[in-house]
Amino acid sequence: MRIVAWSGPRNLSTAMMYAFGNRSDCDVMDEPFYAAFLAATGLRHPLRDAILSSQPVDPAEVAELCAREGSPHVYQKHMAHHMMPGMSLDWAEGAAIVHLIRHPARVIASYNEKRDEIDEDAIGFAAQASLYDRLGGVVLDTADLRDDPRGMLGRLCAEIGLDFSEAMLAWPAGGHASDGVWAAHWYNAVHRSTGFAGPEGPLPEVRRDDLLAAALPCYEAMRARALRPSSQSVS
Repeated sequence: MRIVAWSGPRNLSTAMMYAFGNRSDCDVMDEPFYAAFLAATGLRHPLRDAILSSQPVDPAEVAELCAREGSPHVYQKHMAHHMMPGMSLDWAEGAAIVHLIRHPARVIASYNEKRDEIDEDAIGFAAQASLYDRLGGVVLDTADLRDDPRGMLGRLCAEIGLDFSEAMLAWPAGGHASDGVWAAHWYNAVHRSTGFAGPEGPLPEVRRDDLLAAALPCYEAMRARALRPSSQSVS
């Protein structure tokens, strides 16, 4: 099974990759379109040159890699905003599609801790909404995931037709062998983790009310489609 997971940045997407990567039956791919995105846009992201050297920059070549099956499963972590106009999505057909969402106030505040330059495109809410309209899929709010990792991962696995594994609830500290070279800049906190953190506190204040206002309608529309928490856990 191919599991194609879309999110924006700062959205527990790496922790989810680690959860699936800790299964004995699942390979993982970390943002395979990142170099192609940087090559297409010319954006000066941290570690840009290292990223461009580490991955194919031709979207067609990346799509070919993403169309391959795993052994027996593969979890693909994708950033929604990496899919530029003209990049084919045909490779995603037939895969289990998952969308991770997080309240934009938390995304904006977390992103600002790592990078000052931020705009609507960088946080990817509109891009993810468009991908949902195109591909459909299962939506999982990371707030619910942090509240009940076992229950929500169990529900997600049931929705995509995959047996739940207890191995998804914890992973070794220090990262994963499939981490992209950008991990040195972005993954510090998750490298110290060994499982999903607990529930988050109140929403943070953000310096960019314009970004929050633009992203909220997309988030709320996706939130309305999200898996609902259940009082029953996986047996």
